[in-house]
Amino acid sequence: MVNTYLMKTESAPSLSSPAMVESCCRLPERQETGFIPSEDAGRPPAVSQEPVDGRRGDIAWFSGGVSSIGTDSPVIAGDGEGPRRQIRLASFGLEKHAVSNRRFAAFVAETGYRTEAERFGWSFVFHLFVRDGTMTAQPVGLPWWHQVAGACWNAPEGPGTGLDGRLDHPVVHVSANDARAFADWAGGRLPSEAEWEHAARAGRPDVRYPWGDAEPDDRTICCNIWQGRFPHENSALDGYVGTAPVEAFQPNPAGLYNMSGNVWEWTADRFHIPSPTQGARQRNAEARASGDRVLKGGSYLCHISYCYRYRIAARIGHSADTSTGHIGFRVAYTALG
Repeated sequence: MVNTYLMKTESAPSLSSPAMVESCCRLPERQETGFIPSEDAGRPPAVSQEPVDGRRGDIAWFSGGVSSIGTDSPVIAGDGEGPRRQIRLASFGLEKHAVSNRRFAAFVAETGYRTEAERFGWSFVFHLFVRDGTMTAQPVGLPWWHQVAGACWNAPEGPGTGLDGRLDHPVVHVSANDARAFADWAGGRLPSEAEWEHAARAGRPDVRYPWGDAEPDDRTICCNIWQGRFPHENSALDGYVGTAPVEAFQPNPAGLYNMSGNVWEWTADRFHIPSPTQGARQRNAEARASGDRVLKGGSYLCHISYCYRYRIAARIGHSADTSTGHIGFRVAYTALG
């Protein structure tokens, strides 16, 4: 059954220019808006870091050793996808699923945690999911995103919406700071970018996707990405216009689900482009100033024609307080002994 949410249709603009292709996956940031945060925004309450097994999801464990990060065949070189370089990893675990609404609700019920979207009083919602009559504002240059007052993890499209039918979908509208708070509660942490890539490849060499190198298309459904003409027409041949359940589609050989598409996933790493070019130096300076963190995996809004970032080596960086309707996370664990 197709999950239509609040689908609307309009004629789609041309996305043929290189600048448009480069910017399509750019996420909106709070610093770009004129919204004023509430007084307690940016001050997450403390949560216990004592590990409790019942708070953990299913974990895939990986032995330590030499692995790699990046690729020697970058598609979007300006994102710092390459070069491929070796890195030594300690043994670690990564949850097989992105954190679901059900698990996040248990965290909130136990701790009283309020996400940054709740404390700011708004978050970014994709335009097709904005309810008629909702008062919104749009960030400059990103017409498919709307700032919706009251949008947050348990009201994904704003007031009057909820989680019916989506408890097993990934939690969204969570910042990197929110993700870290949950990970602390679960007795874990956010993964490094290298750990995330190693787990997505299931320890294999430089494969392009979690399932291998075969390109997904409308007949070979491997993950939850955009199908149709972005940003107005999504055919939803994969069954979903928005998020899919965290256990949808086939897992990779290590048993991890949805490492490509569905929702972007926060990592612990600061965003940095390993390149000496002037453009890279400028982007790195901007990333340091805003405290950008690396996100991996792409989302249900990605498509090869304009946002080819659902590949394992693909990456993007945004400030730690960024929240949207297509950002989530999964939890990593340091192996004991």
